[in-house]
Amino acid sequence: MTADNSVIVAVDGRGVATLTINRPEIHNAFDDQLIERMLQALESIENDSRVRVVVLGSEGKSFSAGADLNWMRRMADYGEAENLADARMLARLMERLNGLSKPTIARVQGATFGGGVGLVACCDMAVAASGAKFSLSEVRLGLIPAVISPYVIAAMGERAARRYFLTAERFDAAEALRLGLLHAVVPEEQLQSRVDSLVDELLKGGPAAQAAAKSLIFAVARQPTSAAVIEDTAKRITTTRASDEGKEGLSAFLNKRKPAWIAEDLQ
Repeated sequence: MTADNSVIVAVDGRGVATLTINRPEIHNAFDDQLIERMLQALESIENDSRVRVVVLGSEGKSFSAGADLNWMRRMADYGEAENLADARMLARLMERLNGLSKPTIARVQGATFGGGVGLVACCDMAVAASGAKFSLSEVRLGLIPAVISPYVIAAMGERAARRYFLTAERFDAAEALRLGLLHAVVPEEQLQSRVDSLVDELLKGGPAAQAAAKSLIFAVARQPTSAAVIEDTAKRITTTRASDEGKEGLSAFLNKRKPAWIAEDLQ
């Protein structure tokens, strides 16, 4: 937990870390200080061997309204060097969340604008309440969704990005689901239970295998099926088969028992 409670991290006995943005009074908008605190929290989660799964959520009616107005006022007076440093910090946040070795789930409600959409796109899975609203609103401020663009385009596709980056129009959760930004949409009262069901499924997988699977996706996505890629995938499965976790998983399957990483309450 950070000193000012703007970012709260709680880890339960199963190894599920909940990272909560806690600025409901300003719709969980973020500034440079919040970005730094989120980076610190993610680094701590990455290095915590207890953590199996990460749920990213927020307090209040909105997931995140994007940039804080006071931060934008400060940025208006920045020179090029300060602007670049600011942009790089936000870029590091997106990169850190996207590249986290643990599985991540975004739990989304209400307004999700600008950088908030980037946070959703950087998570492995995203579940939203049916009333959630989304917008890539930057062009209406004379700006562009630059540092979030690699992740948003990967999630919703280039064609959809051409529309929503340029119009900045709002779209609902059903459209976000259709585009691939979300994996599920449920009534708000079912949001936590739907996230919990995904967590339960994730806890059944081998943690090292899940980290290796994420690395595999990053290595092969949007790459041609070249000899180098084929060789790399062969080496990756060879490594995982020879690992302690791989041996335990195969032994458990052959002996019709649950592997050691599954807690008794999930068996």
